[in-house]
This record gives sequence, structure tokens and C-alpha cells, in this order.
Amino acid sequence: MSAKTEGIVPNASRLLWAGFMAILAAGVGFAVRGGIIDNWGKEYSFTATQLGLIGGAGFTGFCFGIILGGVIVDKIGYGKLVITAFLLHVISAFVTFGATTPENAYNMLYWGMFIFAYANGTLEAVANPLVATLYPNNRTHYLNILHASWPAGMIIGVCLGWWLDDKLQLKWQYQLALYLVPTVIYGIMFMGQRFPKSEAAEKGASLGQMFKDVGILGALVISALLALFLGDVLKPMLTADGATAEQALQAGKTATNIGYVIGGILVIAVGWITRFSLGSILLFVLFITHALIGAVELGTDGWIQNITGNLFTSEQGKALFLWTSSIMFGLRFCAHFIETKLGFSPVGLLLTCAILACVGLILASGMQTFTVALVALGIYAVGKTFFWPTMLAVASDRYPRTGAIAISIMGGIGMLSAGMIGGPGLGYCKDRFAGESLKAKDPALFEEYKAPKPSMFLNIPATSTYGLDGGKLAAAKDGGVERTPAQQTVVTADQEGDRKTLKADAYIPATMAVIYLLILLYFKSIGGYRPLHIDEQKS
Repeated sequence: MSAKTEGIVPNASRLLWAGFMAILAAGVGFAVRGGIIDNWGKEYSFTATQLGLIGGAGFTGFCFGIILGGVIVDKIGYGKLVITAFLLHVISAFVTFGATTPENAYNMLYWGMFIFAYANGTLEAVANPLVATLYPNNRTHYLNILHASWPAGMIIGVCLGWWLDDKLQLKWQYQLALYLVPTVIYGIMFMGQRFPKSEAAEKGASLGQMFKDVGILGALVISALLALFLGDVLKPMLTADGATAEQALQAGKTATNIGYVIGGILVIAVGWITRFSLGSILLFVLFITHALIGAVELGTDGWIQNITGNLFTSEQGKALFLWTSSIMFGLRFCAHFIETKLGFSPVGLLLTCAILACVGLILASGMQTFTVALVALGIYAVGKTFFWPTMLAVASDRYPRTGAIAISIMGGIGMLSAGMIGGPGLGYCKDRFAGESLKAKDPALFEEYKAPKPSMFLNIPATSTYGLDGGKLAAAKDGGVERTPAQQTVVTADQEGDRKTLKADAYIPATMAVIYLLILLYFKSIGGYRPLHIDEQKS
């Protein structure tokens, strides 16, 4: 059925496609910024750490935007948050354009990225519950359509970067300004529209009632990730210039402890407003699973071009990224067909996708030719296609009393996990496996090429884990056909590290498959999966 015939209000279709365009703007901006970050490094002489912090502001801003927006959207209405997000998108462009000198560039780019990502998170805090409210009888289908906009925006952004940056070498300011085009379009599409209220808002549910199903268990998940994030943010502030490795390690421990204290305060706050409700065990499991989704989907996406470009060529790496994004875009329009014609429940679809993602990553770890890469990464792309939007649909179907809160927290958990666990975790694996491979091949060569400092993950000491020095590795790769035998050994070890990283990554969807199987058996034991109304939820 069309959006027009299924929506609960006459303007449902326009609101759906306005939300689509809003997330597309976020995807375009995200992809373009990812393509020009190396330009910032060259123009302003940033270190890799500084560039990493600027990129990390994208995860930070999104998480704060979606969580804070999700908490208040049912109380203040969708329209006010749309206006806020639109203004922030425009402001972020002008803040970023304010990076004109090496002295002010870092702060302007960092806060420009933060504001941009905050606007993206705010829009998702609107779009996800809005579409779930507009189409209560077919949330899986329409949330997947809504989120087809993300790979669409990524495809557009990567293609623009490929052409404007690599080919025409256009100034990064002009490239970045292009995301304002879909921003203006979604602003016009939302303009003057009336928004429906969620079932929770219609029933007049209080904030405490909306948080009841999240409860202490759900708060523990988001607070643990926020604690890790805050510890990571505070660590540079507590580390003095010229600090020794031991002093830096102690600063990391102190920062993490401060993060856990703040996280504990948040758990107590949620407990207080819910009268210390434990929360739903199933929703707690869904939160944990969505953290795994953030790690395997967004975390892998952050590295996949680097890995495939290393195993093949840079151009082929970009082509493979476009291939997987195109698969995601097309298939997200097919969720209704899969549910109705193939007989999959939302949980059955998630189980199948987890198995496919696991198989795809295992196959990708052994890919030797571009053709095999197309097949392996194609299977992985099919698997990851339905994870994010279908999980939002399940949470919205089963916990209508939470309004926008549960699915907004779920989105924040996914993004925090990608930024704190997925991306850094895969980077740690690449360092570890590449270093171990080179050490096994030639211990003396490993000593020559190993990084000056050991690699760490989540501020956990791992003094015996050394990756390869980035500068020396780049020089070995640049040798091309004229590489010395020693350089070729280093490059081969690095590629073996990438393959082992993909294989390790496959354990995440494998774990998810087990969880989804248990959830499927649970629903079978209670008569099957179906959406609930507030009146049917246990008090």
C-alpha cells in the first residue's frame, strides 16, 4: 500500500518524504565532510589526533541531539524541533566556514561538526517517532523507507567528493555547502505542516511513565556508554603536556572514573523519575543488541573503505563502498514485501540479516579478487540493510508507552557504540593483527616498523600490543612495484591484519543472531509477534 492510504493523517506522505530528505541532508553532509577531512589536515597542519577529535564531534553531537530531542519531543511537539534542527544545520555551515586561519580552524571545525551532528540527531528524534506514529500498522516498512535516505545521502556525498575533490579539486568550502540544498528542501517540505501526536502524547503520559519501560536497566546501558565517552573526552584535559606514559595512563583512569560517576548520577535520576522501576528486560536486551548494531554497521562503515582500499586499490575501495550503499538503499524499500510475501516477522528478518552479515564478513576476510569482494560485501550489505530501522520498529511496536524516548535512546546507544566501541575496536584489531603478523614473519623488521606507543582500547592497558608506524607503513605502500622485499613483507602483514579484523568483526553479528533467535523463541512462546497499544502494556 502507498503511504497516502496507510497514514493516519492526510499529509502523512509529505511528512514521510520530508523526514526522508532531512536524513538525506545528514548523509550528504556526513559523506562530504568525511571526504574533505584530509584537506583540513593539509591546510591547517592538524595531527591525526586533532582530526580524530573533529570527527568524533560528529558522534557526540548526534547522541546529545537524539537523546535530548527524544526526551522532550512528545512534550513540545515535532514542529519546534524541526525548526531548531533546520537553524542548526544552517548555523553549522557558517561556523565551519569560519575556519580561516590555523589559529581558529580547530575550534571552528570542531564546533561546526558538533552543531551539524546535533542537528542530525535532533531530526532523527523527530523523524523516527513521527513515522512510527504516522504508520502504526506497518512501522517496519516505513521506517526502512525513511532510513533508505541515509545510504542515498552517502552515495550522493561520496560521488560528489569523488568528482569535486579528487577530480576538480574544488575548495572544501564549496563542497561542504552542497548539503544546504537538501536542507532547504526539507525545510520547505515541513513548512506549514500539521503534525500528529504519538499514542503516548495523546494519552497524556508523564515523563516518568514514558521512562518506566526504560527503567534502571535501560539507563545502565546508555549511562555506561556515556561514561566511556565522557572518560575519553576528559582524558586530554587531564593529561599535561609532556606527560609520561604512566601519567597519561593514570589520567585516563581518572577520566574514566569521573565518567562512571556521572553515568551513575544519570541512572539514579532515571530511577527517581520512574520510582525506581527496573524496566523491561526485553527492551534492555534490545538496547544491548542495538549497541552491537552500531559497532558492526557504523563502526565497519567507518573502516571499510580503508580496508578494501588497502586490499585492492583506493578507487576500488570507493566503488565497493558505493556498491554496498546502493544495495542498502534499494532493499530498504522492500521490507513490506519481505514481511507480507515472504512471511518474515520483524524479529525473523533481523535474525536472517544477522546470519547474512556474519557470512558476508567471513567471506570478505578471504577475498582476493574484486569479483569476490563484490559478492562478499554484497552479502554483508544485504545483512546490515534492515538492522537499524527494524530495531526501531520493534521497540516502537512493543513499547508505545515510551513515545519517542525508547527509540531515541536506542539511536543514541547505536551511535555511541559506533564511536566508542566499533570504530576504535576495529582500529585496535587492525593494529594488533598487523603487528602480530609482521612479528611472526620477521621480528627484526617488526621492531623497525612498530609504532612508538602500544595500542589501547577503552583505556585498558595493553602494553604488549603494538601496531605499525603509520608514516613508515605509508612509505612502504608508496613503493608500489618498486618495493623492496622488506617493504613488501610489511605491506603483506598489514593486509593480513585487515583480513583478520574482518573475521573478528563477524563475531558481532554472530552474537546478534543468537540473541535474535532467543527473542524469536520468546515471542513464539507468547503467541507470536504483534504491535501493542498502550492499554495492552503491563503497568
